[in-house]
Amino acid sequence: MEVKKESQAPEIQLLNTELENVVIPENGKNTVLLFFPMAYTSVCIDELCSVRDNLKNYEDLNAAVYGISVDSPFTLKEFKGSQNFNFPLLSDFNKTASQAYGAFYEDFVLGLKGVSKRSAFVIDKDGVVQYAEVLDDAGQLPNFDAIQSALKGL
Repeated sequence: MEVKKESQAPEIQLLNTELENVVIPENGKNTVLLFFPMAYTSVCIDELCSVRDNLKNYEDLNAAVYGISVDSPFTLKEFKGSQNFNFPLLSDFNKTASQAYGAFYEDFVLGLKGVSKRSAFVIDKDGVVQYAEVLDDAGQLPNFDAIQSALKGL
């Protein structure tokens, strides 16, 4: 399935690093979903550290930011702590969210199967997707300027 701009965001429920269920989209709040392939890889660290260092910009735009990967919640907890991430990381261990959003590699590198594609989605407070970017090249970063521009338009 492919999620496009102006479509209703699929509802997903994932575990955070505290082993609590988080339901997305959140009613009444703009949401940024950042799917990333794997914890502790260089591009993923660059991506999420950029968000960490600029989180105030997203908060000023009334947006909650979530990082999502197929890593276990235990791995994500260690990753979050090691990088001092100041926003939630969610485990899509069962790969349901990645598939629902069309952000899924059947085959990744080194024979790894079932990994999230680097992707960004902006969902407005009514649950409508206002920005969708799914990258086939895991070495690229999402367009953070376009993400923030989409948020400014809400």
